[in-house]
Amino acid sequence: MPLYKLRIEAADLATGRPIADLLEAASTPPALAVALFELAPPTYVVEAYYDQSPSLDAIARLLDGLGAGLGGPVLEAVPDTNWVALSQAALPPISAGRFIVHGSHDRACFAMHRRAIEIEAGEAFGTGHNATTALCLEALSELVRTRRFAHVLDLGCGTAILAIAAARALPDARVLASDNDAIATAIGRDNARLNRVAQRVEIVTATGFAHARLRRAQPFDLVLANILPGPLIALAQQMRRALARSGVAVLSGLLDHQVREVVQTYRACGFRLLRCTRSGGWAALTLLNTRA
Repeated sequence: MPLYKLRIEAADLATGRPIADLLEAASTPPALAVALFELAPPTYVVEAYYDQSPSLDAIARLLDGLGAGLGGPVLEAVPDTNWVALSQAALPPISAGRFIVHGSHDRACFAMHRRAIEIEAGEAFGTGHNATTALCLEALSELVRTRRFAHVLDLGCGTAILAIAAARALPDARVLASDNDAIATAIGRDNARLNRVAQRVEIVTATGFAHARLRRAQPFDLVLANILPGPLIALAQQMRRALARSGVAVLSGLLDHQVREVVQTYRACGFRLLRCTRSGGWAALTLLNTRA
């Protein structure tokens, strides 16, 4: 299989993060893997791997507006090798709130850490290196400082990273996770076993709230949904009904300019905005359900 590597140097970590996030979110063509790592302090480098050659002009347009501190994008063909292992080994561990997310290559470093979560880059979304996942982990970390949640749902779970984090942070909670992609739910179950929370995290294949298991589990105290603004807006009324009064929804997958519409929609359904956090052009919302 042909493989191409795009490489962009960044002046520092704050410059490199939005580059990595934009390349990971872009779909023309989609990146197979994106890595951000330190080159020589304070310089960072972003590498993205593709199975078809991306247009450097399109990449330049995508990154236009990020400002100074970017090197020119360099594209090269990669020799036929085990690129999956190589790209995963390049992913550094990340810290998000009280959690550390790492790949198997860093297992020995974090084996004894109570909040360490092992997630490999794969077919499902959610390795913690995307800003939206990190923002959700940070929101969860902040919430559990002052509240306890007994019934948690990770809606659109991808790798199930948020469900695993909830199980780690809330040892007495029942955690349910769902995704409309059967491949993602299979990966999620593997990750739950790998992280030793499989007995406390149940994962089902479902679209939105349309599954008998999700209906029986309601009301939830906490729903984590790192998906897209369109589905979040469409699910607003169902989200309110699925949450207990004073239940909390953490929503992400939003670009900065999409926040206003999502907040307005949820306010109209009886939610109150508790917190909005932002990183690299992305945002996460923490909302309180004020209706029964």
